[in-house]
Amino acid sequence: MDGMEIGTKSVLFGAHCWFIHPWFVARAWTKLYGFPKDYRLWVAFFVHDLGYLGKPNMDGPEGETHVEFGANLMHRWFDVSEPTRTPECDRIRHAVGHRWCPGCISQFNEWRNFCLYHSRFYAKRDRQPFSRLCVADKLAVALEPWWLYLPRVIATGEIREYMALARHREGSKYSAMQMNTTSPRAWFETMGVYLRAWAYEHADGRPDTWTPELKAVQQ
Repeated sequence: MDGMEIGTKSVLFGAHCWFIHPWFVARAWTKLYGFPKDYRLWVAFFVHDLGYLGKPNMDGPEGETHVEFGANLMHRWFDVSEPTRTPECDRIRHAVGHRWCPGCISQFNEWRNFCLYHSRFYAKRDRQPFSRLCVADKLAVALEPWWLYLPRVIATGEIREYMALARHREGSKYSAMQMNTTSPRAWFETMGVYLRAWAYEHADGRPDTWTPELKAVQQ
């Protein structure tokens, strides 16, 4: 276990545990948008964080790129190679003199972007809206009880990185979160309050003015 990267530990038995976290994402989705009937949503719930495997950190330059693995899988499995055209689509294409209209182009990357932009910071970097998966993913953490979540992140060692970053908020993605770092329990509870508030504030897709733009993600 000592030689295992922290991202791998997180997926196997930590914060992003592959057999625990997806169920809370599904529960969060149900609370926000209704029961997920599309099987592709369930696939996204289970693959969106698999990119942490092999990562040496959770929130560093390497850890932030974890979204790309699941996004590439979703793109390969579910995005279309030939979009569905409508009369409106044909009218727009004729007007702009281009093979594809914006609606067609969005179909090429629909599921890729759904997974990729579950990261608020990737969305900021690319100047794209965050996805609904992002909202459910954030609420999912707030729905976990502390007695289930904290033992996992303590066992993996993730707690050390999370709390260290929370203590040094200036210029980081934690700058607006105002987390209490006097103890792991206090940290988790204040993080949950913030994430719950962010999720319900942004469930309708309104622009995210809470999240700072990070140079680390732009590299």
